[in-house]
Amino acid sequence: MSASDSSLSRRQLFGSLGAATIVVVAPPASGARAPGTAQGKSYAPTFFTPDEWAFVNAACARLIPNDSLGSGAAEAGVPEYIDRQMATPWAMGALWYMHGPFSADAPATLGHQSQLNPQQIFRLGIAAADEFTRKTQGKSFAQLASHDQDTALHAIEAGRAEFETVPAKLFFSMLLQSVREGFFADPVHGGNRGLVGWKLIGFPGARADFMDWVDRDVKYPLPPVALSGQRG
Repeated sequence: MSASDSSLSRRQLFGSLGAATIVVVAPPASGARAPGTAQGKSYAPTFFTPDEWAFVNAACARLIPNDSLGSGAAEAGVPEYIDRQMATPWAMGALWYMHGPFSADAPATLGHQSQLNPQQIFRLGIAAADEFTRKTQGKSFAQLASHDQDTALHAIEAGRAEFETVPAKLFFSMLLQSVREGFFADPVHGGNRGLVGWKLIGFPGARADFMDWVDRDVKYPLPPVALSGQRG
């Protein structure tokens, strides 16, 4: 998925995903709104600084924007999901083998290929992204207009943005993966508020049994159910 794609084409991509691609349980973590504002005004980030938090909200709003098909990542609480994930052993690299040698060209099956853990990748990547947009467009990423944010994200995704502290492609890949996870994970982890991700693709969630409908070429008629029992 490219940052330069249109909002509609991005949502069409999500709408075409099969239920088998969605994971109900992610790694445990400790109404309409303007784009770039995370749902739940009472939430205060515990890892991200105010400037970093502004970037995360703005990036989420562009990677999965709100549109005629429903709420986007920012409205669905994905920034909260990402911030909460930063407090997990995963984000600290405690679950990975973190010693070299590393190879940037190694296949994904060989695992993480960096001495940086996710906390460091996010922190260094956000700072580098803001430095890049200040140099090229005179403002931090969160201060840019939406189309300029898309331009910046596309440059980062393609590796055309020059980051000194972390590979731009690595940062973008982890950012995009986290946004996807937050949009489709169970709401207990902070994202997918109102089960918007599951409703978008017709995923039944944590229902005890929906196998009777698997082979039917019809839309599943019941709303999704979260682990908490919440219904969409």
